[in-house]
Amino acid sequence: MPKDRYRVLFVCSHPVQYASPVFRQMAKHPRLDIQVAYCSMQGAEAALDPEFGVEVKWDVPLLEGYPWVRVPNRSLRPGLGRFFGLVNPGLWRLIASDAYDAIVIYTGYVCLSFWIAVAAAKLHSIPILFGTDAHTLVPRDGWSWKRGVKRWFWPRLFGLADVVIVPSSGGVALMQSLGIPEERLLLTPYVVDNDWWTSQADRVDRFAVRRTWGVPEDAAVALFCAKFQPWKRPLDALRAFAQANVPGSHLVYAGEGPLRRDLESRASSLGLAERVHFLGFINQSELPAVYRTSDLLVLPSEYEPFGVVVNEAMLCGCAAVVSDRVGAGYDLVSTGRNGYTFPCGNVKALASILGDLLSDRERLQRMGEAARLRMQTWSPRENIEAHVRAIEHSLKADQTYEMVPDQH
Repeated sequence: MPKDRYRVLFVCSHPVQYASPVFRQMAKHPRLDIQVAYCSMQGAEAALDPEFGVEVKWDVPLLEGYPWVRVPNRSLRPGLGRFFGLVNPGLWRLIASDAYDAIVIYTGYVCLSFWIAVAAAKLHSIPILFGTDAHTLVPRDGWSWKRGVKRWFWPRLFGLADVVIVPSSGGVALMQSLGIPEERLLLTPYVVDNDWWTSQADRVDRFAVRRTWGVPEDAAVALFCAKFQPWKRPLDALRAFAQANVPGSHLVYAGEGPLRRDLESRASSLGLAERVHFLGFINQSELPAVYRTSDLLVLPSEYEPFGVVVNEAMLCGCAAVVSDRVGAGYDLVSTGRNGYTFPCGNVKALASILGDLLSDRERLQRMGEAARLRMQTWSPRENIEAHVRAIEHSLKADQTYEMVPDQH
């Protein structure tokens, strides 16, 4: 019989602006008694983001409204993305010192602290929940040998979890192809604070923002909002915009990264300097204005496990055009209703979509309204209820099961 209330430890690599609002709501849930353990304070404290190329400290509350603890990081070279960048032996004592019903791990497996948490939970017979936001085995760098390693390793890795949690239906399909049984697999939607985004967007004076950008009030505006990194393919957005060649339309880039200078140069050489605008890095408190002032989000990434900018843009009333490598596309983008999906790298296909949409402002407005409507059922509420179900499943799960990987 399910318990009335579950004591749950969330082990997280660092504070994340998307997760903190969910933790705040979890802390109020009648069936959850949560504790969040952070292995690093990056994000809550200013630090250089090597992919943006600028110092980042999120300007929204990350540590308020829920119980959390900082677990000292003993790494000689602290940092995210390295196996020995997170070394938090204090996790062992933390897990052993309380009667947790379940441990949920959000560190990623490529760090020592993940394995410390798994070992401690296993030794103390506490169910473990973890997963991945991936929907494909293809790595960011494209090296084919990594796909083979993942195909062999991931079924064994995720076999350690009592329940595997994934944020998209694409992730569910991937895990099933690796032989993870359906009863051990749950979709926990990747969400943001819907109420905050919609309320902030509703306060925006679109025309005032456009004046600061140098964009006419009646122009159709496409937005690229991401790091200027090769795997985000920002040049595809520019090339497609140029090929679409819709008179009076504008393209706005929000972000930073090593490709900025090349993008600016290309925009100038294409004769688009007056219609392509670069805003630089935009912190979260200012992002709703950027989305609300735009009509259409373009995300052409070749590697995008989910793409939470899609959530943000749709909540602010933007249609979304994403490549078929974007995880959010599986669940959030409905072709012709609130956006489109196109084959990654097919600039001609993207240009055709942009040409149709940017020349029809009324259609863009209808699609933006449909985008907001879709997000009503992809919110922290659904995420939290999915976590409760996952915890219930973990307490009922058998400790062994047979995995039969898909042979196709």
